[in-house]
Amino acid sequence: MRRTATATLGAVMALTLGACTSEPPSTPQPVAATPVTTTVSKPPSPVKTTPPATSSAPAVTWQVGARPLPRRPDGFGEVEPTPPELVNRALPTKDVLPPPPGNAYASTISAVPAAVLARSTWQAACPVQAADLRYLTMAFWGFDGRAHTGEMLVNAKGAAAITKVFGQLFARHFPLEEMRVTSPAELTLPPTGDGNSTSAFVCRPARGQTNWSAHAYGLAVDVNPFCNPYTQGDLVLPELASAYVDRSRARPGMVLAGDATVRAFAAAGWSWGGAWTSPKDRMHFTATGH
Repeated sequence: MRRTATATLGAVMALTLGACTSEPPSTPQPVAATPVTTTVSKPPSPVKTTPPATSSAPAVTWQVGARPLPRRPDGFGEVEPTPPELVNRALPTKDVLPPPPGNAYASTISAVPAAVLARSTWQAACPVQAADLRYLTMAFWGFDGRAHTGEMLVNAKGAAAITKVFGQLFARHFPLEEMRVTSPAELTLPPTGDGNSTSAFVCRPARGQTNWSAHAYGLAVDVNPFCNPYTQGDLVLPELASAYVDRSRARPGMVLAGDATVRAFAAAGWSWGGAWTSPKDRMHFTATGH
């Protein structure tokens, strides 16, 4: 999403819906949904790609969200050097939904269950009606080399296209650390600078602004935020992701100009924030251009 980093902490905290954050809350309890559309398919023939880290890699000791950062005058956390444990990030994925059977790509599209809506950031003041959102479940590969099932809320207009995009990422073994519905608590938690959840709908203003973000309409997706940080001036978000600002050193989970991830979203009509001049929002794909 196109955002400005000049808003003050006071302006951000004045917003009813809170500021943007990527830190994860407690693991959500999955809710069974009755899908109105279901897609289950075998993955296409393997293609040449960089494989994700496997379970044989050395264990990484890092607890996401454990250490709040001191705040800058603009309300974001202080940008600090990337901890050694996260320079080549490959944390394991905790399952919140059953993994896909047979390691094949599987996805569902359904109306948003009431329990899921209740633990999301949606409220009556949001610019999109709850009936216009869809609850997706989609298979993805973790950095642990295993297949997992994630969840996402998106606008109904883009639901089918998004399940197709993530099916293409699954076929290429593009790794994601986690994929879950953003909770209200995440909007006001102190910044820790180490979140890495792939998500879509978040009912909040654009970064540092008062107008709604494309995420508030369910028309934007952030992919591996830590591996694909937002930068503007001296601001890096997440704040510990500076090691990933240098895009010449490719690592699993990164989105690079012209790569298969950018092409898959482009085919769905979604543009990439990493192509912007300022800010550069490398995690961000949008159907609105913002």
